[in-house]
Amino acid sequence: MGQRPKDDPMQHARPLPSYLVNRYRGWKATVYAENSGWYHRLAEAGQQPRSMVISCCDSRVHVTSIFGADQGEFFIHRNIANLVPPFNPDGHHHGTSAAVEYAITGLKVAHLIVLGHSGCGGVEGCYNMCSGKAPELEEASSFVGRWMDILRPGFAALEDGTDEERKRQLEKRSVVISLENLMTFPFVKSAIEADRLSIHGLWNDIGEGVLEGYDPASDSFRPL
Repeated sequence: MGQRPKDDPMQHARPLPSYLVNRYRGWKATVYAENSGWYHRLAEAGQQPRSMVISCCDSRVHVTSIFGADQGEFFIHRNIANLVPPFNPDGHHHGTSAAVEYAITGLKVAHLIVLGHSGCGGVEGCYNMCSGKAPELEEASSFVGRWMDILRPGFAALEDGTDEERKRQLEKRSVVISLENLMTFPFVKSAIEADRLSIHGLWNDIGEGVLEGYDPASDSFRPL
């Protein structure tokens, strides 16, 4: 690669922090060294995950740890508040929709899991925005606000309760709304009808380590 001009905006890119470099070197010398054959097989054979997981960007949500999964087991997509938008091929950028399409039509996963969690900042932002307490998220220029518009129907359906109780409800409604929106994707619907795919809704209480599953019959979440 040649030398970049001095006014190139990429001049702001910096070397990785030393603590991350040290962690990488430790991993390479231990975990990788002990399992190098497995990593070579992954590289040569390509990925063949059985499940896709759509989870929140929250750094506390660690899907592979929850399920004790190794590399290659899950196709994972993360976004703010684990949301799936409705099917809408309008020509704009759709990272989540593209990930779903690739998982179903390309990787042909058998299971698609939407995983919500307690204390979700994105859900709280939506709750505050819909309550009139976050005018900055109402701005047309707010990427977070416009993304959280997906969850507005969930806010409108909340039952009475304290703010904390209603936020907890909304965290779980984010999962249900995403499941409902998944069914608007033709390739998801056809895969389910052909019994090639199942969809699942989960909610994780981070502090308690509890995982609850969505039961459509009762429209509620129950501990696994």
